[in-house]
Formats: sequence, C-alpha cells, structure tokens
Amino acid sequence: MIRAEFYEKQGLLTGFKFSGHSGYAESGKDVVCAAVSSAVQLTANILDEFGLKPQVTVGDNVIECICGDGGEIPSRLLNVLKQHFEAILEEYPNTIKITISEV
Repeated sequence: MIRAEFYEKQGLLTGFKFSGHSGYAESGKDVVCAAVSSAVQLTANILDEFGLKPQVTVGDNVIECICGDGGEIPSRLLNVLKQHFEAILEEYPNTIKITISEV
C-alpha cells in the first residue's frame, strides 16, 4: 500500500511524504504507482516553477516535499494532489492510505 502523508500547519497543507507500493500489479505494470509517481513529480515541479522553493528529498521508495511555512498557494496545490489521490483510491480501493499530520 502507498502511504501518502500530508503535512498541515494551521489549517494549510505544507508538504507531503509518500512511500511504498500500491500492490495493485507487479512493479513496472502498476497503473496506481505510475499515477501517483507522475502526480507527485508534477506537483513538486509546479511548486518549484512558482518559485515556492520546495525542499524535496528522494530516497529508496520514498519522496518528501516540504514547502517551508506554506501559504495559500502551495496549500491549494497540495490539496489538489490529495484530491487526485482520493479519486485514485475510489477507483482502486486499498492501494493508498492517506493521512494528514499536524506539524
């Protein structure tokens, strides 16, 4: 299962951490993992393009992206990412666990 943890501070999303594998299909053929990976990379690139200077850390099967103190724009972008994962989860149950942690 993919673990999708969103960070929240004072009601605004400020970052995320994703790890794991959905288990929907074997590695290389898993549409859920492909959708999540693509959306995460796109979001990090958009945050960077808007000059929000996200701190992105990539490890073995884990990525973390932190947008400092946040603000309305990164929070809105991260909320869209969360909604995207909720839509994937509806179509492919038991593949993503979404949590929100106060930071």
